[in-house]
Amino acid sequence: QVQLVESGGGLVQPGGSLRLSCAASGYTFRINAMGWYRQAPGKERELVAGITSDGTTNYAQSAKGRFTISRDNAKNTVDLQMNSLKPEDTAVYYCLAVQLGTDYWGQGTQVTVSS
Repeated sequence: QVQLVESGGGLVQPGGSLRLSCAASGYTFRINAMGWYRQAPGKERELVAGITSDGTTNYAQSAKGRFTISRDNAKNTVDLQMNSLKPEDTAVYYCLAVQLGTDYWGQGTQVTVSS
């Protein structure tokens, strides 16, 4: 079992920045992909950014150029640096870890972009 704990959410004004962090614990052997998803009220959960164990990244179109995902394999952490935030980025952000074909999710952290 893998446990994921997110941190770093909060309230930020449009144009501001936030950094989300996710730490994996438990049986963390051979976690391959990690990533961030988000879910806004009334909408489906969607991919924001993902990163493999070798550092290959992919981003949602809405995140390209504004968000950066990074990973520390030794510490089993994945971060999401979010810049130029917009009101439409408001959502609960979830960390995901994929281990041997099984998905593990964090509890989510709220990000609110509002003036």
